[in-house]
Amino acid sequence: MKRLPIPDDVTGDEIDKDVRQELMSLPKGLAEEVARNLVMVANLLDEDPEQAYAYSRIALRLASRVAAVREAAGFAAYATGKYTEALAEFRAARRMTGSVELWPVMADCERGMGRPERALAMAGEPEVAKLDKAGQVEMRLVAAGARKDMGQADAAVVTLQGPELASNSIQPWTARLRYAYADALLAVDREGEAREWFAKALEADQGGMTDASDRLAELDGVEFTDAMGDEDTAEATETAVTVEVVADEVVEDEAGTADEESADSEDAAVEDVEDVEDVEDVEDVQDVQDVQGSDDKGSDDKS
Repeated sequence: MKRLPIPDDVTGDEIDKDVRQELMSLPKGLAEEVARNLVMVANLLDEDPEQAYAYSRIALRLASRVAAVREAAGFAAYATGKYTEALAEFRAARRMTGSVELWPVMADCERGMGRPERALAMAGEPEVAKLDKAGQVEMRLVAAGARKDMGQADAAVVTLQGPELASNSIQPWTARLRYAYADALLAVDREGEAREWFAKALEADQGGMTDASDRLAELDGVEFTDAMGDEDTAEATETAVTVEVVADEVVEDEAGTADEESADSEDAAVEDVEDVEDVEDVEDVQDVQDVQGSDDKGSDDKS
């Protein structure tokens, strides 16, 4: 089996103690190798999901009977938009553990596969009542997303309303819930309320997980031009300044010779200067065999 390079400073000890406990069922050397690949999955999931997926496939081939490995493979597939595969891995992990923890992300996979009605049905199943508060909020977000997928924008707004949204307490999920509510309000043309909730989302977003500040700026009419990188912008600014300096020098030169030339020549010099100054601004995610179906329709609330 082909392996992928793993930095020497990745020992495998970085993984959660519960996952390490699961890996104890494997021979020591194999457990260490699987652990190191799982660490790579976790490290790369956000910045390079395709590479994280590659490491998850290695871990899966090495230890497919370990629930933590199936779960990691599921999240890596989810992050790359392979929703059919992700759902299969999540179902396998759930069969092994009996836990309902993955219920919301399983429902979101249904959305990603273009089946929002199934996601909505899952939101009404008894498993939801067994979720902790964070899981229930996640399920609410998925259900609202499914409503939007089905063209039920007003229902999406109602779905997100509840004690968690009304609470002033800041929880890890507060910013995302407020942001989703603001976005839902905007979709039904309640712009004033949307602006208020984007501001509340920004207030709770201590980790920068949303772009609430950008959405607020858009609502306030602030336009951002990001067509160029910082270096290009600096170069363009320097060019504009240089042109202004040249224009000033032309004015001085022409003024210096104005006494020696006719009035007509002086007028021509001024016109030349005006031409030089006319410069435009530079602007801008059962085994795989358990599930077969449509794949890779993106989920707009991959929350």
